[in-house]
Amino acid sequence: MTFSWKIEKSDIQKIKNVVSENDNQFLKSRIERNVEKKNISISKDNVIHSMIMCLLTSQQRSGPNSQVAKFLNQKPFSITAELIERTENKEKSIKQIFLKNGLTRFINKNSEYFSINFDEIKKNDWEIMKKLEFLNENQSKTNERELADFLKVKLKGFGPKQSRNFLQALGLTKYEIPIDSRIINWLNDFGFPVKLSSALLSENNYYHFVSDGIQELCEKADIYPCVFDAVVFSSFDDDEYTAENIML
Repeated sequence: MTFSWKIEKSDIQKIKNVVSENDNQFLKSRIERNVEKKNISISKDNVIHSMIMCLLTSQQRSGPNSQVAKFLNQKPFSITAELIERTENKEKSIKQIFLKNGLTRFINKNSEYFSINFDEIKKNDWEIMKKLEFLNENQSKTNERELADFLKVKLKGFGPKQSRNFLQALGLTKYEIPIDSRIINWLNDFGFPVKLSSALLSENNYYHFVSDGIQELCEKADIYPCVFDAVVFSSFDDDEYTAENIML
């Protein structure tokens, strides 16, 4: 059984309109990073930063002026590979850093998941770096999805959304995007051919189905899904993004 996407000219125009209406700094940064591939750096520290970002933003407010955003935008960032590798009790150390920065929501779970994930990455001798480098050099819809699905299985606390959030934050994806309730609500208002539910996004096949629809729509509108994600995401934050408060 197959599903056929039928996209009208009016659908394409709606997509183009939302892009033009949200031409903000967040969108500009997304295009520079994920489309034009500027300043891409695949390092242990950046992997750690993206992993922390995914855990912290999973179930709490992370808008441009939130406590989470302020923490993630620290320069230099307080959690580094060197720090973690010489820390005897990783979970306790991360928890203390979170507490110091007022990040108490799900603090026990996030600290535990980070420690488990770091140990898994270290145990595999940072094999993840090779996979990230491969995707950076061989970008395609298929390769993006395969790596996102791999990370979903390998990283504790990561579902389909955060595995894609992780890759997108590193600047490695254009097609696979983190789909959440914002995207689902927008698509339902837009007139997606079936009524969508954010509660079902944890199921891989359902996530793929929604992602396929977004990719098809964006292809017809001649934009990348990562651009669509940026304009929809930022449209909920009243143009609060500046060059200084964008989480990368």
